[in-house]
Amino acid sequence: MTEQLLRTPFTDLVGVPHPVVQTGMGWVSGPRLVSGTANAGGLGILASATMTFEELEKAIVEVKERTEKPFGVNLRADAADAPARCQLLIEYGVKVASFALAPKPELIATLKEHGIAVMPSIGAAKHAVKVAAWGADAVMVQGGEGGGHTGPVPTTLLLPTVLDAVDIPVVAAGGFFDGRGLAAALSYGAAGIGMGTRFLLTKDSAVPDAVKQLYLERGLTDTVVTAKVDGMPHRMLRTELVEELEETSAVKRMGPTMRRTLDFKKDSGMSWAALLKDGRAMKKAQGRTLAQMALAANTPMMLKAGLVDGDTDAGVLASGQVVGVIDDLPTCAELIDRIVIEAAAELRRASSYVV
Repeated sequence: MTEQLLRTPFTDLVGVPHPVVQTGMGWVSGPRLVSGTANAGGLGILASATMTFEELEKAIVEVKERTEKPFGVNLRADAADAPARCQLLIEYGVKVASFALAPKPELIATLKEHGIAVMPSIGAAKHAVKVAAWGADAVMVQGGEGGGHTGPVPTTLLLPTVLDAVDIPVVAAGGFFDGRGLAAALSYGAAGIGMGTRFLLTKDSAVPDAVKQLYLERGLTDTVVTAKVDGMPHRMLRTELVEELEETSAVKRMGPTMRRTLDFKKDSGMSWAALLKDGRAMKKAQGRTLAQMALAANTPMMLKAGLVDGDTDAGVLASGQVVGVIDDLPTCAELIDRIVIEAAAELRRASSYVV
């Protein structure tokens, strides 16, 4: 591992030498990838939204067996068992709790009381202000270039508005893949970068090799943002299946949607009552319509088909636009080393311009 070259408020907060975060991607960010990132000096984040409670505990134990370095767990703030999952983090001494939505103030307080740094992901400056007021230690802001659920504003415009709004560490995500990007983010005033697609395309990622190769063959215009999978804007690779979904009516999608809902119920071990409770919480937190809620179970099952089973005919592949400039599969250590070395060199070069 390269010695620490860049010290920021984020590295101080979470206790890692490098300001690089591997984001919590469902079905992708498992123990092997998280520990590989942690051992390379970055912050690996375990994705728990697609795990049962028991699977999450097992994954945390496995990460701790693979590394003694700090790591995080990404949680759904609106999940019915969110408080119980937070207790797991406390019990096992996880360093960071990241959230896809804003956690309740009392949940933030409980985590902070036990020395866990809280980092929600946000999509607007007003959301950053809200969670900062509630006690969040840092925020991650993803611009529209990012993969998965995303917004319309690019990172270069969204990031400065968030930096102007809060005085806690901000991690920038969406469109980052190398040291130049890290240097740029730090120059904006961010305290680190988060990357998803770039870490998916590493040797430490458990995504099937054939699927990784499919990603590597894509260009800058080969992603699309669609709401046809789960009712919310979702950036993914443009495939035949996605093109079909874009052209299919809601009525024709209903049958496959219900089938995937049943599959998700079976995989998650949740009862119908628990699914409905989670659905109501999601509807309240995110303002989704009933039609969007009916589609919500599509996402985990279609992502699993593509990213775990390697069945691209039945599954979708979340991806940031950055996929078009990635052409290799390094280890996490190789990736993080070259990013921080290049970033330090770029910052030194840029400082030479100052007179």
